Amino acid sequence: MRWVMRSKIHKAIVTQADLNYVGSITIDQNLLEAAGLWPGEKVLVVSNTSGARLETYTIAGERGHGDVCVNGAAAHLIGKGEEIIIMGFELTEQPLEPKVILVSDKRNRQFAPIVEEPLTEI
Repeated sequence: MRWVMRSKIHKAIVTQADLNYVGSITIDQNLLEAAGLWPGEKVLVVSNTSGARLETYTIAGERGHGDVCVNGAAAHLIGKGEEIIIMGFELTEQPLEPKVILVSDKRNRQFAPIVEEPLTEI
């Protein structure tokens, strides 16, 4: 059994960072579904802006609003306006074809599936 990447949202922009929220990352329902992530799922969040990395869980945000909100203590590490990658993993005995989406606007409303291959540039 191995942990492999199953889902990825690439180049999302953090729309809010709220220290006073209980915790987690709120993600627009459209983004969650396109990447195959579930509400409550554990994810790894990586900032392309600062290099910060953290683990948390997802909360479904309102569909179509483009929300990507870093909540609670995580807001000390990743702030509003940062470009991030959100990844979900699965423990499996077989290789998986991950669902990867590339966000193409700063409001997180335009995105498309991509296939990652060696030397893929965006």
